[in-house]
Amino acid sequence: METVRAAERELMARLPEGALMQRAAAGLAAACAELLGRVYGSRVVLLVGSGDNGGDALYAGARLARRGAGVHAVLLAPERAHAGGLAALRRAGGRVAAAGAGEALIERADLVLDGIVGIGGKGGLRPAAVPLAEAARRSRAAVVAVDLPSGVDADTGEVRGEAVRADLTVTFGAHKPGLLIDPAREYAGSVRLVGIGLSLPAGRAEAEALQHADVARLLPVPGAESDKYRRGVVGIAAGSARYPGAAVLAVSGALRGGAGAVRYVGPAGDAVIARFPETLVSDRGPARAGRVQAWVVGPGIGDDAGTVAEVVAADVPVLIDADGLRLADADAVRRRSAPTLMTPHAGEAAALLEVSREEVEAARVTSARELARRYGAAVLLKGSTTVVAGPAGGPVRVNPTGTPWLATAGSGDVLSGLAGSLLAAGLSVVDAGSVGAYLHGLAGRVTAQGAPVSAEDVAGAVGRVWRDVREVGDGVA
Repeated sequence: METVRAAERELMARLPEGALMQRAAAGLAAACAELLGRVYGSRVVLLVGSGDNGGDALYAGARLARRGAGVHAVLLAPERAHAGGLAALRRAGGRVAAAGAGEALIERADLVLDGIVGIGGKGGLRPAAVPLAEAARRSRAAVVAVDLPSGVDADTGEVRGEAVRADLTVTFGAHKPGLLIDPAREYAGSVRLVGIGLSLPAGRAEAEALQHADVARLLPVPGAESDKYRRGVVGIAAGSARYPGAAVLAVSGALRGGAGAVRYVGPAGDAVIARFPETLVSDRGPARAGRVQAWVVGPGIGDDAGTVAEVVAADVPVLIDADGLRLADADAVRRRSAPTLMTPHAGEAAALLEVSREEVEAARVTSARELARRYGAAVLLKGSTTVVAGPAGGPVRVNPTGTPWLATAGSGDVLSGLAGSLLAAGLSVVDAGSVGAYLHGLAGRVTAQGAPVSAEDVAGAVGRVWRDVREVGDGVA
C-alpha cells in the first residue's frame, strides 16, 4: 500500500492541514448516517487506535454527535489518540468511554465504527483490541470499518489472527487489494469508495479488477477478411475413457471463446462429435493434429503423461489445467519459449507448492505469485476469489464476477476451454485468463440466479454475457 500512502502524502502537501482527513470523515459520517437511518438518539461507539484511521473515526463521530447521536469513543492508546479529532468530538458533545466500559457500550450500541488500525496494520489485532472486536461481532450493532477492517492485510487479503468483521467498509481514494480478495473480503461486508481527490500514478497498482468496459476492449472481434483459421484455432487435449465429459465441457467452453475453430485430440472423440459436430477431431496425438494457435491440456486426461508432454513441447501458448498440472514436468514448463497459463484450484496449487490447501486459501495472492515465479507462467488461481498473476510480476488481476454456485463439477473444464480459445484468438495469457474468468463468472451469475447450475448451463450462457459486455463497452466508448 506504499503507492496509496505516497499519493496521500503528495495530496496532503497541496491541501490545508487536516483537509484530507475532513474529506474522509465527511464521507464516512454520511455512510454511517445512511446505515443508521435515524441519527438523532442513536448510540454510536468509536473504536479508536493511534493512527489516522482513529482520527477519521473521531471526526466522523463528531459529525454524528452534532446531529444528535450519543457518541462514545473507546481509546485503545489514549496518549496517542488524534488530538484534533478528540477535541472535535468533545466539542460536539461526544464522550470518551471510561476504562473497561467499552464492551458494555458496544452491547447497547446501534453502530460501531472501527478505527483501530489502518492500511499499515499487519498480523491481526493486538490483544487489547480482540475483546472489543468480539463484542462487536456478538452485538446487534451495525459495524462500519474505516478504510478496511482492522486486522486484515491491505495488500494481500490475508487474515493472520483476529480481525474486525464489518457490515460495511468505507474506503478512501482507491480500493485496497485486501477488500477484493478472500479471506479478507468476507470481513469487509459491503464496500463503499469515497473520493477524496487521490490520484494514483499510472501503472503502479498492486491489484486490478477488470470491469465491463475493460473486458469489451479485449474481446476478439472478427474483421471483414476473417475466416475460421485467421480467427485462431484452439486445440483441446482432454478427456479419457473414465472422464469423457471433461472433454465435452472443455470443447463447449472453447467453442464460445472467440476462436474460429476447435481441434479435439483424445479418446472422447465420439462423445465430442455427438455433442458438437463442428469440432475437428483427431486421433493422431497433439503433434500431428494439425495447426493450432493455442492448446488446452489436462481436463479429465487421467494419467496420459505423454499427451501432456507433447502439448507442453508445442511452440504456441498453452493452458494447463486439472490432471495436466500434476503430469506436466516442471522443468519442461519453465523451458517453454511460448507463453503458459496454469489454472489450478487451491488443492492443485497446494500440491504444486507442497503446502496445505488451507495455506493457499489463506494467502491467495502470495500463492499465485509464487507459482508464477516458480514456473515462469501466468497463474489463474480459481476459488472464492479468482486471481491471475503474471509471469513477470506486476499487478495481480482479481476477478470481480462469479457466484458460489460455480463450485460444481465440470465448471473448471468450461473455463479452461473458454480461456484457451481466447489465447488462440490472440489475447495474452494474463488477459485470456482474466477475461475468461470474468465471462465465466458472469455466465454463472445469470444462469444461477440463486439456484444450482450445471457446467453445461454456464457454457450455454457465455454468448449472452459476451453480448451484454460488448453492449456496455460500446456505450462507454
